[in-house]
Amino acid sequence: MTNSSQDINNADANTVKKTTLQKFIVPVLAITILLLMVAWLAGSFNEKVAPSIHNKSHDVKFDKRKRFTLIASQKEIFEPVAASVEAKQATMISSRILARIDKIDIRAGDIVKKGDVLIQLEQRDLQSQVIQAKQNINAMKARHKEAKQNYKRSVELFQKQLVSEFKLDGDRAEYQRIIAELTATEQAYAQAKTTLSYATLTAPINGKVVDRFAEPGDTAQPGNKLLSLYNPLSLRVEAQVREQLALTLKQGQKINIELPSVGKVMTSEIEEIVPAANTGSRSFLIKARIKYHENLLPGMYARMLIPAGDVTQLNIPLNTVAHVGQLNFVWINVNGDIQRRFVRLGKQQGDMVTVISGLQSGDEVIKP
Repeated sequence: MTNSSQDINNADANTVKKTTLQKFIVPVLAITILLLMVAWLAGSFNEKVAPSIHNKSHDVKFDKRKRFTLIASQKEIFEPVAASVEAKQATMISSRILARIDKIDIRAGDIVKKGDVLIQLEQRDLQSQVIQAKQNINAMKARHKEAKQNYKRSVELFQKQLVSEFKLDGDRAEYQRIIAELTATEQAYAQAKTTLSYATLTAPINGKVVDRFAEPGDTAQPGNKLLSLYNPLSLRVEAQVREQLALTLKQGQKINIELPSVGKVMTSEIEEIVPAANTGSRSFLIKARIKYHENLLPGMYARMLIPAGDVTQLNIPLNTVAHVGQLNFVWINVNGDIQRRFVRLGKQQGDMVTVISGLQSGDEVIKP
């Protein structure tokens, strides 16, 4: 009985010892593995190479006859200025009288010619006024004829001393009054016809309808816009140019206009320079005339390319440039020794490319 109890106690002790050993070994093992992985990632198990300049030029074959000596050149630079396409000839169509709109036969995008009927207003009342004014003229003409005959008769009788001077003066005054009334009636008739003409709105220019702001049945208020149109042949580019550049421009000067929406660069002529600066932006409004293009519309984006001086640049043949990843380099001859020189490249033009940094004028580039 005593031996069995002792065996049980020994077994419990061994279990406790084994559990304690496992709790200690597992964390130590995990930390050891983690340290080994960090050391491996850091390259501790790789072969070390001492820092030095490793020249591989002997691995590259060169044709020393294919040399290119860099020569600095001057190039004119341009500053792009945000601009917009505007129409020089643009107008808003509005009514000069209060009347109901009877008919509108055009829509946005329609082409119209000068004199074409755009909007027809209700004109029955105006036509009645014209007819009434015409009849008033006929009545006044009859009275004018009668007054003229009476005055002429009074003159003849006065010469024969058959009527008094008082009668002659009265007939003369009546005749002159009738003449004045006839003139006023004729003016009223002309005004009535003019007012009637306001009921027919015609196109003042050749152009294209931009938008329509009313429909038949609406009441046209004097001064309220009904239609807008512009002349496509009168498009120009307008931009606010900073004063330092604007002061170098002259009216009639040729500049380039970039039109991204149609993918074109046009040569334009400065048509107008507003002689007053914008106090907020310290810039001047420049207006340049451009040639007609069927895809251009008012409000489209454009860029004015304003001359901004000259810049020195270096160009090298594109086939002399080698690549290492995203880095560019060339081989140059330095006192008979061929060296690799990393360069920063700019814009490519044909088979040449601009060098921004890394080389200078006089360097001799060798094609590999």
